[in-house]
Amino acid sequence: MATVENPPLGTSTLPGLGRTLVTAGKLEQKFAEDIFRKAQTSRSSFIAELIGSGALSATDLAHTLSLAFAAPLIDLDAIDPKRLPKGLLDNKICLDYRLVVLSKRHNRLIVATADPSDQQAAEKIKFATRQSVDWVIAEYDKLLKLVSSNSVSATESIENIVGDDFVFDDMVSEASNETSSTAASEVDDAPVVKFLQKMLIDAFSMRASDLHFEPYEHNYRVRFRIDGELREIASPPIAIKEKLASRIKVISKMDISEKRVPQDGKMKLKIGPDRVIDFRVSTLPTLFGEKIVIRILDPSSAKLGIDALGYDPAEKAHLLSAISRPYGMILVTGPTGSGKTVSLYTCLNLLNKPGVNIATAEDPSEINLPGVTQVNVNDKAGLTFAVALKSFLRQDPDIIMVGEIRDLETADIAIKASQTGHLVLSTLHTNDAPTTLTRMRNMGIAPFNIASSVILITAQRLARRLCPLCKQTIDLPQQALIDAGFKSEDLLGDWKPYHPVGCNACNNGYKGRVGLYQVMPISEEIQRIILRDGSALDIAKQARLEGVSTLREAGLIKVKNGLTSLEEVLAVTND
Repeated sequence: MATVENPPLGTSTLPGLGRTLVTAGKLEQKFAEDIFRKAQTSRSSFIAELIGSGALSATDLAHTLSLAFAAPLIDLDAIDPKRLPKGLLDNKICLDYRLVVLSKRHNRLIVATADPSDQQAAEKIKFATRQSVDWVIAEYDKLLKLVSSNSVSATESIENIVGDDFVFDDMVSEASNETSSTAASEVDDAPVVKFLQKMLIDAFSMRASDLHFEPYEHNYRVRFRIDGELREIASPPIAIKEKLASRIKVISKMDISEKRVPQDGKMKLKIGPDRVIDFRVSTLPTLFGEKIVIRILDPSSAKLGIDALGYDPAEKAHLLSAISRPYGMILVTGPTGSGKTVSLYTCLNLLNKPGVNIATAEDPSEINLPGVTQVNVNDKAGLTFAVALKSFLRQDPDIIMVGEIRDLETADIAIKASQTGHLVLSTLHTNDAPTTLTRMRNMGIAPFNIASSVILITAQRLARRLCPLCKQTIDLPQQALIDAGFKSEDLLGDWKPYHPVGCNACNNGYKGRVGLYQVMPISEEIQRIILRDGSALDIAKQARLEGVSTLREAGLIKVKNGLTSLEEVLAVTND
C-alpha cells in the first residue's frame, strides 16, 4: 500500500485509529473509509479488517501507533501468561476490547492494547475499576492469542463474579408454585441469580437511580442511570434474557408466565442484618424480549434535610413559611426524575410530629416514612387517587399528600380539602411555576378555586454537581456568559465558571446532583391575575416583579457558586 505525503484530514466518519493512520501517511483516505464500511457490515473491528486486508502487518501497525501515541511497545511473546495479575478487570471487557492487564501501579492499570485510540475501552475500564489507564502497545495477533488463552466462558464468568454475603428478602414461594417446571428451573439458575445480585449491589454502591435490562436482536445490555445519565455497565450473553426476566419477576411478585403485557412490582435486597434496599420494578414487552427497569428507592434521601436539597435562603424561607400554614395547597412541578418526590417527603419529614395526622396517596409509594399513613393507589381494584382522597377526609387528617394530580376529579377533591382546613401537597408535570396555574385552569378548575387554594408553587430540575476534586476554572467570552443569562453586574469581580475534568473519584467530572428551584408564593396580585383568567405570561411577569427567579437564573447562581457547569445548566433549563 503506497503512503501519502499530504494525507487529507477530512476523516469525519473514521474511528480514531483510522484517522491516526491516515494522518501518519500509512493509509489513503478512501481505502481507510472502505475498511471502515466493511467492518461495520461484517460487525467486526476496524483493526481486524485492516490487518486481514494485508494493507498493514500487525508489527507495522504496532510500531506506527507506538510513535503516534508516544506509548511504549511490548512483545507479548516474552510474557508468561501465568504471571499476569488476575481479577483486576472483568474477563468480558478484556475479551470484548482485546485487552490484557499487565500490572497495577498505585491507582493506575497498565493495559496492553492494539488500539490506544479507543476511548470507549478506556472509559469502560475506568468505570468498572475506578482506576486510570496507561496504554502499552502490543501486536494485534499476539494480543488476540493471549486474550483468548486468558478468557473464560461467559457462564463461568457470571458464576464467579459475586459471593454469597447477601440475600433477597422477599422471596415469593407461592409465585414459584404456580409456575411450570421450566420456569422454576429458570429462576433457580445460579449464574443468573449471582449476576442479578451483583448488578443490584453495584448499582447501589455507584449511587445509581435506575437499572435498565435491555434485550435486542443480537445482544443484551445493562445500563445504570448515574447522576441523570445512562451508562452501559455490562453486556451479558443474550441467552440469559429469559432466565433473568423470570428471576426478577418472581422476586417482584409478578406473573412470570405473562410476557405479553407490562407489569409492575417491588422487591427488597437485604445486605447484612440491618440494611435493606427497596426496588421498584417495571417490565415492558419489546420486539426481542422483556425490557426491565428497576428504580432504587433510598429512604435516607427523605431525611437529608431541606438544606441538603440546595434551596437558596430566600427560597427556603418561602417554602418553610408555606408548609407551616394550617391549610392551603403546595404544588411541586417538574419532569420525571427531577426530585419532586424527595422534595415532598423532605417537607413531610419536617411536618411529621406526634400531634399531626398525615396521609399520602401515591402510585406507588416510593419512600417509607414511619408515622405517616401511606396508601398505594390501585386503578384495577378501583382505588384511584380520587377514591383515596375521599377516604382520607373521613380519617381526620391534618396534612394530605397526593402523588400526582392527573385529572379534574382528583384536583377538585384536593382543592376542596385545602379549602376546608387541610394542608395539601401534590405534584404536576409542567415546565415552570407560572404555567402550573394555567394548566390547572385548562383541566377545568375554576379560577376562584385556584386563587383561593394554591399558596405556593415550586418548579425544580436536577443538575449534575461538579466534582470538587478535579473541577477547573475556564475562560469564557463575556458575551457568551451574557447570552446564557448573566447580567453585566454579575460578571464584575474576578470569578470564573468551572468546567468538568474527570478523575478517579467522579463520573466525567461530575459527582452527585444539585437542585435548581423556582419558588413562587401566590401573592394577592397573582391571585387577581388568576381571577381575571390571566395567561402564564401575565403571571410570570408579575412573579418577576416580586423577585421570583426563573429556573435558568437559579442555575446561573449555582454556576457562579461553582456547584455546577454552565453547559449543564443550559442543558436542563429552557429559558
